[in-house]
Amino acid sequence: MKILKVSVIMGMFLLCFSFNAYAAKTSAKSAVLINADTFSVLYSHNMTERLPMASTTKIMTALILAEQNTPQKTITVTENMVKVEGSSMGLRAGDTVTYHDLLYGILLPSGNDAANAAAISVAGSIEKFAILMNKKVADFGLHNTNFVTPSGLDANGHFTTAYDLAVIAANALKNENFALAAASYTAKVKINDTTITLKNHNKLLKIYDGAIGVKTGFTKASGRCLVSAAKKGNTTLIAVTLNDKNDWQDHTDLLDYGFSLTTETTVAPKNNTKISVLNQAEETINAVFKPLTITTTPGDDITYKVVLPSVVFSPVKKGDVIGYTLFYVNGKQIGKTNITADSEHINTVIEQNFYKKLFNTYKTLLRSL
Repeated sequence: MKILKVSVIMGMFLLCFSFNAYAAKTSAKSAVLINADTFSVLYSHNMTERLPMASTTKIMTALILAEQNTPQKTITVTENMVKVEGSSMGLRAGDTVTYHDLLYGILLPSGNDAANAAAISVAGSIEKFAILMNKKVADFGLHNTNFVTPSGLDANGHFTTAYDLAVIAANALKNENFALAAASYTAKVKINDTTITLKNHNKLLKIYDGAIGVKTGFTKASGRCLVSAAKKGNTTLIAVTLNDKNDWQDHTDLLDYGFSLTTETTVAPKNNTKISVLNQAEETINAVFKPLTITTTPGDDITYKVVLPSVVFSPVKKGDVIGYTLFYVNGKQIGKTNITADSEHINTVIEQNFYKKLFNTYKTLLRSL
Protein backbone atom coordinates (compact mmCIF):
# COMPACT_ATOMS: atom_id res chain seq x y z
CA MET A 1 0.00 0.00 0.00
CA LYS A 2 1.52 3.31 -1.10
CA ILE A 3 1.04 6.21 1.31
CA LEU A 4 2.30 9.53 0.01
CA LYS A 5 2.14 12.78 1.97
CA VAL A 6 2.56 16.11 0.22
CA SER A 7 2.59 19.55 1.82
CA VAL A 8 1.32 22.70 0.14
CA ILE A 9 2.38 25.74 2.15
CA MET A 10 0.09 28.73 1.80
CA GLY A 11 2.14 31.91 1.64
CA MET A 12 -0.38 34.21 3.19
CA PHE A 13 1.27 34.83 6.54
CA LEU A 14 1.87 38.49 5.72
CA LEU A 15 -1.71 39.25 6.69
CA CYS A 16 -1.32 37.85 10.20
CA PHE A 17 -0.03 41.13 11.62
CA SER A 18 -3.53 42.60 11.36
CA PHE A 19 -5.04 40.24 13.99
CA ASN A 20 -3.82 42.19 17.02
CA ALA A 21 -4.67 45.53 15.47
CA TYR A 22 -8.23 44.40 14.97
CA ALA A 23 -8.58 43.25 18.57
CA ALA A 24 -9.19 46.79 19.80
CA LYS A 25 -12.46 46.92 17.86
CA THR A 26 -14.34 44.38 19.94
CA SER A 27 -16.09 45.27 23.17
CA ALA A 28 -16.34 41.65 24.34
CA LYS A 29 -14.61 40.25 27.39
CA SER A 30 -13.74 37.23 25.27
CA ALA A 31 -14.07 36.61 21.54
CA VAL A 32 -12.94 34.42 18.67
CA LEU A 33 -13.48 34.03 14.94
CA ILE A 34 -12.75 30.67 13.26
CA ASN A 35 -13.02 28.91 9.93
CA ALA A 36 -15.71 26.29 10.62
CA ASP A 37 -14.08 23.66 8.41
CA THR A 38 -10.49 23.89 9.61
CA PHE A 39 -10.89 25.54 13.05
CA SER A 40 -8.21 28.04 11.97
CA VAL A 41 -8.35 31.07 14.29
CA LEU A 42 -8.70 34.33 12.37
CA TYR A 43 -9.13 36.59 15.38
CA SER A 44 -8.99 36.09 19.13
CA HIS A 45 -9.27 38.04 22.34
CA ASN A 46 -9.02 36.10 25.62
CA MET A 47 -10.44 33.14 23.69
CA THR A 48 -9.50 30.53 26.33
CA GLU A 49 -10.80 32.43 29.37
CA ARG A 50 -13.44 30.40 31.22
CA LEU A 51 -16.68 32.35 31.48
CA PRO A 52 -20.42 31.75 31.93
CA MET A 53 -22.20 31.48 28.57
CA ALA A 54 -25.93 31.75 29.31
CA SER A 55 -28.23 30.29 26.64
CA THR A 56 -25.45 29.64 24.13
CA THR A 57 -25.35 26.46 26.23
CA LYS A 58 -28.38 25.37 24.24
CA ILE A 59 -26.22 24.73 21.18
CA MET A 60 -25.05 21.53 22.86
CA THR A 61 -28.51 20.73 24.21
CA ALA A 62 -30.04 21.09 20.75
CA LEU A 63 -27.27 19.06 19.11
CA ILE A 64 -27.79 16.10 21.44
CA LEU A 65 -31.54 16.27 20.85
CA ALA A 66 -31.04 16.43 17.06
CA GLU A 67 -28.69 13.45 17.21
CA GLN A 68 -31.47 11.27 18.62
CA ASN A 69 -32.66 11.24 14.99
CA THR A 70 -36.28 10.75 16.05
CA PRO A 71 -37.84 14.15 15.19
CA GLN A 72 -41.41 12.83 15.27
CA LYS A 73 -41.10 11.26 18.71
CA THR A 74 -43.82 12.76 20.91
CA ILE A 75 -43.44 13.32 24.65
CA THR A 76 -45.84 14.42 27.36
CA VAL A 77 -44.51 17.38 29.33
CA THR A 78 -44.19 16.83 33.08
CA GLU A 79 -44.30 19.32 35.92
CA ASN A 80 -40.60 18.79 36.52
CA MET A 81 -39.77 19.82 32.95
CA VAL A 82 -41.38 23.24 33.21
CA LYS A 83 -40.20 24.16 36.71
CA VAL A 84 -37.68 26.60 35.32
CA GLU A 85 -37.49 30.38 35.11
CA GLY A 86 -36.65 32.60 32.19
CA SER A 87 -37.42 32.37 28.49
CA SER A 88 -39.99 29.83 27.35
CA MET A 89 -41.62 28.28 24.30
CA GLY A 90 -44.87 28.11 26.27
CA LEU A 91 -44.99 24.51 27.52
CA ARG A 92 -47.23 23.44 30.39
CA ALA A 93 -47.46 20.16 32.27
CA GLY A 94 -49.61 17.71 30.32
CA ASP A 95 -48.79 19.20 26.89
CA THR A 96 -47.63 16.95 24.08
CA VAL A 97 -44.82 18.03 21.77
CA THR A 98 -42.44 16.36 19.31
CA TYR A 99 -38.65 16.34 19.42
CA HIS A 100 -38.70 18.32 16.17
CA ASP A 101 -40.71 21.10 17.76
CA LEU A 102 -38.65 21.00 20.97
CA LEU A 103 -35.54 21.56 18.83
CA TYR A 104 -37.05 24.74 17.38
CA GLY A 105 -38.29 25.76 20.82
CA ILE A 106 -34.74 25.51 22.12
CA LEU A 107 -32.99 27.39 19.32
CA LEU A 108 -35.50 30.09 18.33
CA PRO A 109 -37.18 31.54 21.45
CA SER A 110 -34.45 29.97 23.64
CA GLY A 111 -36.99 28.08 25.69
CA ASN A 112 -35.63 26.94 29.05
CA ASP A 113 -38.72 24.75 29.32
CA ALA A 114 -37.88 23.15 25.96
CA ALA A 115 -34.28 22.57 27.01
CA ASN A 116 -35.31 20.91 30.28
CA ALA A 117 -37.97 18.82 28.53
CA ALA A 118 -35.40 17.60 26.02
CA ALA A 119 -32.86 16.81 28.72
CA ILE A 120 -35.23 14.85 30.94
CA SER A 121 -36.78 13.00 28.02
CA VAL A 122 -33.43 11.98 26.50
CA ALA A 123 -31.45 11.19 29.66
CA GLY A 124 -33.99 10.83 32.47
CA SER A 125 -32.79 13.81 34.50
CA ILE A 126 -30.98 17.13 34.22
CA GLU A 127 -27.93 15.66 35.94
CA LYS A 128 -27.68 12.67 33.59
CA PHE A 129 -28.11 14.91 30.57
CA ALA A 130 -25.23 17.10 31.78
CA ILE A 131 -23.07 13.96 31.73
CA LEU A 132 -23.99 13.47 28.06
CA MET A 133 -23.14 17.10 27.33
CA ASN A 134 -19.72 16.83 28.94
CA LYS A 135 -18.97 13.54 27.20
CA LYS A 136 -19.66 15.27 23.89
CA VAL A 137 -17.26 18.06 24.89
CA ALA A 138 -14.57 15.43 25.49
CA ASP A 139 -15.36 13.81 22.12
CA PHE A 140 -14.64 17.17 20.48
CA GLY A 141 -11.26 17.28 22.21
CA LEU A 142 -12.12 20.30 24.36
CA HIS A 143 -10.90 20.83 27.92
CA ASN A 144 -12.23 24.22 29.06
CA THR A 145 -15.98 23.60 29.13
CA ASN A 146 -18.21 22.10 31.80
CA PHE A 147 -22.00 21.91 31.55
CA VAL A 148 -24.29 21.74 34.57
CA THR A 149 -27.63 22.82 33.09
CA PRO A 150 -29.16 22.26 29.63
CA SER A 151 -30.64 25.78 29.59
CA GLY A 152 -27.61 27.87 30.47
CA LEU A 153 -29.05 29.36 33.63
CA ASP A 154 -26.21 30.31 35.98
CA ALA A 155 -24.83 27.47 38.10
CA ASN A 156 -21.60 26.77 39.93
CA GLY A 157 -19.16 25.04 37.61
CA HIS A 158 -21.07 25.94 34.45
CA PHE A 159 -18.58 27.57 32.06
CA THR A 160 -16.94 27.53 28.66
CA THR A 161 -14.60 29.60 26.51
CA ALA A 162 -15.14 31.50 23.29
CA TYR A 163 -12.94 29.02 21.41
CA ASP A 164 -14.71 25.95 22.81
CA LEU A 165 -18.10 27.41 21.91
CA ALA A 166 -16.93 28.04 18.36
CA VAL A 167 -15.79 24.43 17.98
CA ILE A 168 -19.05 23.13 19.50
CA ALA A 169 -21.03 25.28 17.06
CA ALA A 170 -18.95 24.12 14.10
CA ASN A 171 -19.66 20.50 14.98
CA ALA A 172 -23.34 21.18 15.63
CA LEU A 173 -23.79 22.74 12.19
CA LYS A 174 -22.72 19.44 10.62
CA ASN A 175 -26.04 18.00 11.83
CA GLU A 176 -28.63 18.79 9.15
CA ASN A 177 -31.61 19.06 11.51
CA PHE A 178 -29.72 21.34 13.87
CA ALA A 179 -28.52 23.53 10.99
CA LEU A 180 -32.03 23.91 9.56
CA ALA A 181 -33.42 25.01 12.91
CA ALA A 182 -30.53 27.37 13.71
CA ALA A 183 -30.98 29.13 10.37
CA SER A 184 -34.74 29.65 10.79
CA TYR A 185 -35.87 33.14 11.74
CA THR A 186 -39.44 31.94 12.30
CA ALA A 187 -41.04 28.50 12.48
CA LYS A 188 -44.48 27.01 13.05
CA VAL A 189 -44.66 24.26 15.67
CA LYS A 190 -47.41 22.40 17.49
CA ILE A 191 -48.11 22.14 21.20
CA ASN A 192 -50.90 19.60 21.55
CA ASP A 193 -53.02 20.35 18.47
CA THR A 194 -52.38 24.08 18.51
CA THR A 195 -50.00 25.60 15.96
CA ILE A 196 -47.90 28.49 17.17
CA THR A 197 -45.22 30.64 15.51
CA LEU A 198 -41.79 30.90 17.11
CA LYS A 199 -39.39 33.77 16.41
CA ASN A 200 -35.61 33.55 16.60
CA HIS A 201 -33.80 35.90 18.99
CA ASN A 202 -30.82 35.98 16.59
CA LYS A 203 -31.20 39.28 14.68
CA LEU A 204 -28.16 38.54 12.52
CA LEU A 205 -30.34 36.18 10.49
CA LYS A 206 -32.12 39.29 9.27
CA ILE A 207 -29.34 41.86 9.16
CA TYR A 208 -26.28 39.93 7.92
CA ASP A 209 -26.13 38.51 4.40
CA GLY A 210 -25.24 34.81 4.58
CA ALA A 211 -26.03 34.34 8.29
CA ILE A 212 -27.00 30.75 9.15
CA GLY A 213 -27.23 30.79 12.96
CA VAL A 214 -26.43 30.09 15.73
CA LYS A 215 -27.52 31.19 19.27
CA THR A 216 -27.95 34.15 21.59
CA GLY A 217 -27.68 34.23 25.38
CA PHE A 218 -27.99 36.53 28.36
CA THR A 219 -27.93 36.44 32.14
CA LYS A 220 -26.79 39.12 34.58
CA ALA A 221 -23.71 37.07 35.39
CA SER A 222 -22.73 36.31 31.80
CA GLY A 223 -23.76 39.50 30.08
CA ARG A 224 -24.74 39.38 26.41
CA CYS A 225 -23.38 36.27 24.67
CA LEU A 226 -23.61 35.46 20.98
CA VAL A 227 -22.48 32.66 18.69
CA SER A 228 -23.00 33.46 15.03
CA ALA A 229 -22.25 31.64 11.78
CA ALA A 230 -22.32 32.86 8.19
CA LYS A 231 -21.64 31.16 4.88
CA LYS A 232 -20.47 32.64 1.58
CA GLY A 233 -19.62 30.26 -1.24
CA ASN A 234 -17.96 27.23 0.32
CA THR A 235 -16.71 29.21 3.31
CA THR A 236 -18.37 29.08 6.73
CA LEU A 237 -17.14 31.29 9.56
CA ILE A 238 -18.13 31.22 13.22
CA ALA A 239 -17.82 34.18 15.58
CA VAL A 240 -18.25 34.05 19.36
CA THR A 241 -18.41 36.89 21.86
CA LEU A 242 -18.92 36.51 25.61
CA ASN A 243 -20.00 39.47 27.75
CA ASP A 244 -20.32 41.91 24.88
CA LYS A 245 -22.52 44.99 25.03
CA ASN A 246 -22.17 45.64 21.30
CA ASP A 247 -22.47 42.09 19.98
CA TRP A 248 -24.53 42.69 16.81
CA GLN A 249 -22.06 45.22 15.43
CA ASP A 250 -19.03 43.27 16.63
CA HIS A 251 -20.20 40.13 14.87
CA THR A 252 -20.92 42.02 11.69
CA ASP A 253 -17.40 43.45 11.74
CA LEU A 254 -15.77 40.13 12.66
CA LEU A 255 -17.52 38.19 9.91
CA ASP A 256 -16.75 40.85 7.30
CA TYR A 257 -13.12 40.77 8.39
CA GLY A 258 -12.98 36.98 8.20
CA PHE A 259 -14.46 36.75 4.74
CA SER A 260 -11.93 39.32 3.50
CA LEU A 261 -9.16 36.88 4.46
CA THR A 262 -10.47 33.57 3.10
CA THR A 263 -9.45 32.06 -0.22
CA GLU A 264 -10.80 28.97 -1.98
CA THR A 265 -7.92 26.77 -3.12
CA THR A 266 -8.28 23.67 -5.29
CA VAL A 267 -5.79 20.96 -4.34
CA ALA A 268 -5.16 18.48 -7.17
CA PRO A 269 -2.97 15.47 -6.36
CA LYS A 270 -0.67 14.00 -9.04
CA ASN A 271 -2.83 12.32 -11.66
CA ASN A 272 -0.43 10.10 -13.65
CA THR A 273 -0.06 7.07 -11.42
CA LYS A 274 -0.23 3.61 -13.00
CA ILE A 275 -1.31 0.60 -10.95
CA SER A 276 -0.44 -3.00 -11.79
CA VAL A 277 -3.36 -5.38 -12.33
CA LEU A 278 -3.10 -9.09 -11.65
CA ASN A 279 -4.50 -11.56 -14.24
CA GLN A 280 -5.53 -8.90 -16.77
CA ALA A 281 -4.96 -8.48 -20.49
CA GLU A 282 -3.74 -4.98 -19.59
CA GLU A 283 -1.01 -5.15 -17.03
CA THR A 284 -1.51 -1.61 -15.70
CA ILE A 285 -4.34 0.87 -15.31
CA ASN A 286 -4.34 4.59 -14.69
CA ALA A 287 -5.43 5.93 -11.29
CA VAL A 288 -7.72 8.97 -11.47
CA PHE A 289 -7.43 11.45 -8.60
CA LYS A 290 -10.29 13.79 -7.71
CA PRO A 291 -9.28 17.31 -6.57
CA LEU A 292 -10.78 19.05 -3.55
CA THR A 293 -11.58 22.74 -3.11
CA ILE A 294 -10.53 23.94 0.34
CA THR A 295 -11.18 27.25 2.07
CA THR A 296 -7.86 28.58 3.32
CA THR A 297 -6.97 31.47 5.58
CA PRO A 298 -3.68 33.25 6.38
CA GLY A 299 -0.91 30.89 7.44
CA ASP A 300 -2.77 27.64 6.70
CA ASP A 301 -0.69 24.58 5.85
CA ILE A 302 -2.47 22.25 3.41
CA THR A 303 -1.32 18.65 3.12
CA TYR A 304 -2.72 15.57 1.49
CA LYS A 305 -2.04 11.86 1.88
CA VAL A 306 -2.56 9.38 -0.95
CA VAL A 307 -3.53 5.85 0.08
CA LEU A 308 -3.22 3.56 -2.94
CA PRO A 309 -2.29 -0.13 -3.36
CA SER A 310 0.68 -1.19 -5.47
CA VAL A 311 -1.49 -3.74 -7.27
CA VAL A 312 -5.21 -4.44 -7.71
CA PHE A 313 -6.85 -7.77 -8.46
CA SER A 314 -9.13 -8.45 -11.40
CA PRO A 315 -11.80 -7.92 -12.34
CA VAL A 316 -11.58 -4.13 -12.15
CA LYS A 317 -14.07 -1.92 -13.95
CA LYS A 318 -13.68 1.66 -15.05
CA GLY A 319 -14.79 3.89 -12.16
CA ASP A 320 -14.09 1.31 -9.44
CA VAL A 321 -12.67 2.86 -6.27
CA ILE A 322 -9.09 1.66 -5.80
CA GLY A 323 -7.84 4.13 -3.19
CA TYR A 324 -8.44 7.53 -1.63
CA THR A 325 -6.82 10.86 -0.83
CA LEU A 326 -7.06 12.47 2.61
CA PHE A 327 -6.77 16.26 2.81
CA TYR A 328 -5.59 18.17 5.89
CA VAL A 329 -5.36 21.78 6.96
CA ASN A 330 -2.97 22.43 9.83
CA GLY A 331 -3.00 18.72 10.62
CA LYS A 332 -6.81 18.43 10.81
CA GLN A 333 -8.52 16.18 8.27
CA ILE A 334 -11.07 18.24 6.37
CA GLY A 335 -11.86 16.13 3.33
CA LYS A 336 -11.53 12.81 1.52
CA THR A 337 -11.84 11.96 -2.18
CA ASN A 338 -11.81 8.60 -3.95
CA ILE A 339 -9.21 7.43 -6.45
CA THR A 340 -10.77 5.44 -9.28
CA ALA A 341 -9.67 3.17 -12.12
CA ASP A 342 -9.62 4.55 -15.66
CA SER A 343 -9.45 2.00 -18.50
CA GLU A 344 -11.76 0.70 -21.20
CA HIS A 345 -10.18 -2.75 -21.44
CA ILE A 346 -9.66 -4.09 -17.96
CA ASN A 347 -12.24 -6.86 -17.85
CA THR A 348 -10.63 -9.43 -20.16
CA VAL A 349 -9.01 -12.11 -18.04
CA ILE A 350 -6.12 -13.97 -19.71
CA GLU A 351 -6.77 -17.71 -20.04
CA GLN A 352 -3.65 -19.36 -18.66
CA ASN A 353 -2.66 -22.61 -17.04
CA PHE A 354 -1.89 -22.56 -13.34
CA TYR A 355 1.89 -22.25 -13.65
CA LYS A 356 1.79 -19.50 -16.26
CA LYS A 357 -0.66 -17.52 -14.13
CA LEU A 358 1.63 -17.95 -11.14
CA PHE A 359 4.68 -16.81 -13.14
CA ASN A 360 2.92 -13.71 -14.49
CA THR A 361 1.67 -12.86 -11.02
CA TYR A 362 5.23 -13.10 -9.74
CA LYS A 363 6.48 -10.76 -12.49
CA THR A 364 3.75 -8.21 -11.73
CA LEU A 365 4.56 -8.22 -8.04
CA LEU A 366 8.25 -7.69 -8.77
CA ARG A 367 7.48 -4.64 -10.90
CA SER A 368 5.44 -3.12 -8.09
CA LEU A 369 8.25 -3.32 -5.52
